Amino acid sequence: MTTHRTPFRLVAAIAAGTAAALVMAACSSGGTASTSSSSKPVDGGSLTYAIANDPITLNPTGTGAGNDTLAITRQLVDSLLWQDPSDGSLKPWLATKYSANADATAFTFDLRSGVTFSDGTAFDATAVKDTFDDIASAGASSTAAASFSGYTGTKVVDDDTVEVDFSTPNAAFPNATASVALGIVAPKTTETPFDDRADGKAVIGTGPFTLQSYTKNTSTVLTKRKDYDWGPAARSNAGAAHLSKVTFQVVPEASVRTGSLQSGQLDAISSVQPSDVDTLQAQYDLVTRANPGQVFGLTFNQKRPIVSDLVVRKAIAQAVDPKAVRDTALNDLFKVADSVLGSTTPGYADTSSGSAASSGSATYDPKAAAAALDDAGWKKGSDGIRSKDGTKLQLKLVWITNFGPNQTSLELIQQELGKVGVGVTLESGTVPQYLANLTSGDWDLSWDNSSRADGDVLRSKFSSSGAQSIGASDTTLDALFTKELSQSSASDRSATFGEIQQRIASQVDFVPVHELTSIIAPATDVHGIVFGADTRLDQLTGAWKDAS
Repeated sequence: MTTHRTPFRLVAAIAAGTAAALVMAACSSGGTASTSSSSKPVDGGSLTYAIANDPITLNPTGTGAGNDTLAITRQLVDSLLWQDPSDGSLKPWLATKYSANADATAFTFDLRSGVTFSDGTAFDATAVKDTFDDIASAGASSTAAASFSGYTGTKVVDDDTVEVDFSTPNAAFPNATASVALGIVAPKTTETPFDDRADGKAVIGTGPFTLQSYTKNTSTVLTKRKDYDWGPAARSNAGAAHLSKVTFQVVPEASVRTGSLQSGQLDAISSVQPSDVDTLQAQYDLVTRANPGQVFGLTFNQKRPIVSDLVVRKAIAQAVDPKAVRDTALNDLFKVADSVLGSTTPGYADTSSGSAASSGSATYDPKAAAAALDDAGWKKGSDGIRSKDGTKLQLKLVWITNFGPNQTSLELIQQELGKVGVGVTLESGTVPQYLANLTSGDWDLSWDNSSRADGDVLRSKFSSSGAQSIGASDTTLDALFTKELSQSSASDRSATFGEIQQRIASQVDFVPVHELTSIIAPATDVHGIVFGADTRLDQLTGAWKDAS
């Protein structure tokens, strides 16, 4: 294969606009890496890293347990591009450069030579084509399905060049190629049926670690690839990992994770709970970073008659006090949300009351909420819950148990809504249970977030054709998503994301409550753990432990 030495040519309009917001993300969240020792990194040693949930699947494109799945699969697979957490720009990784045509329907990637999969197979254009074709054919079974809307295929131009084609504009695609879900896998992986890859035995990537073992609900053990030498040049270590072995230990209870770190049984813990922050900050240098993407809040299932009514949705929004929820369940590391997008997301716009884009937005006002429901014919019964024409204003809210403060947040929201006569039944569950609840359609409200360093993260939920569509059938919003996908200018795309956020706010499709900040606590002898641009654990090539 031919070695490509041409400078990495970004499509400036797509990549450059990510810079300013993410510089703020990296600086405002309390640091992105554990404090480095004065000594040089030490090669060797093993790291035991606690996660809250079983990964469910080690297939990079499968539907797993969220961040805990991605923390592991990121170690196994590399991506075509790397999004730099310091400024949000797209940089070379498995691709040395890329370009796009004028209407963002075709993307050409020049590939790096000399890269191999962990089974010794050479990385080439065919592997990229097979990976992308596999993701597209998996459809709803793949977390990457939204990135392949309108996908018509990948052409192998030569061993080192691919062209990815779409029938409709997809300006979000280059950013998506930096994600774990679009990580490139070997031919033996794509030859294995999609549903047979969950245990990871068939997952073969070019990443810095390989799978040694996976024991469901217990641990995943990875070992380093000694020949790894193609990480992003902008990383602190682009070569082989310092650590010889990494064990991802499943420890569901936050208190157990904290206690095990303090007793020396664990080297690092993820998903540090806000209630433990003060204690751990006194002992360790926490790794924190605000998450880009959709914030935590309430989504309405507008296929259900009651919440398809804008009057009801607005009253619910007016009855919820985001600051009270944040102050009760969290701490100041978590920002009160003022938009459906987190403030560290490229294209973020403040849509709260008093902002430049606040026209039509609902603000906390429980008296106005009660009055509006009265005017709409929703009258309180003897139990305090309103009803209209024989239908009670009783709603089912589904949520995931993978973030400790969720229960406190939702119990307070339940109380706030009860005060204005809206009954809420809370139905919790693990990630699989939550996804099953969403798929069933038997819900009125959902509570979740979605981390991604691109405003296009909203399309899957809020467009009528999205994989998780809320069922609003909003032609204005659909047109705005179509618009952002066709824009080659980063500033134009950011402006469109502003319009999208304002439309969602004015139609009260979502009630923003708080942003998410991810927190990792490493032991004092552990260094170099960092978050990626999506505020998920990045590859551990730069992580190391002091010599014992």
